[in-house]
Amino acid sequence: MQKPIERVTMFKIPKEEDRERALNQYKILKKTAVKDNKPYILACEAGHTGQEPRAQGWTLAVKSTFASKGDMDYYDNECEAHKALKAVVSGMRTDVMTVWFESALNE
Repeated sequence: MQKPIERVTMFKIPKEEDRERALNQYKILKKTAVKDNKPYILACEAGHTGQEPRAQGWTLAVKSTFASKGDMDYYDNECEAHKALKAVVSGMRTDVMTVWFESALNE
């Protein structure tokens, strides 16, 4: 059985008002992202990071869960809601980092 794909994205967005705009866009994405006319993102959570030294300047963190690598690839390359999100965030971020994994703890 295929394990879900867990994806973590972190942004460095200096301005508080821009971080709020990014979070609002994630709220829209969560409601509007569809594949084959159906919601396909299993979970999406986002928020401000704790501002402490170990945050290393990352100001916003997002965790998304997909049923498959194919769904995540669709998100990256075809999803209109994700394209809209990237258009909003691209001008306000100074850096972005994304990693994904299949949990080794779920059996």
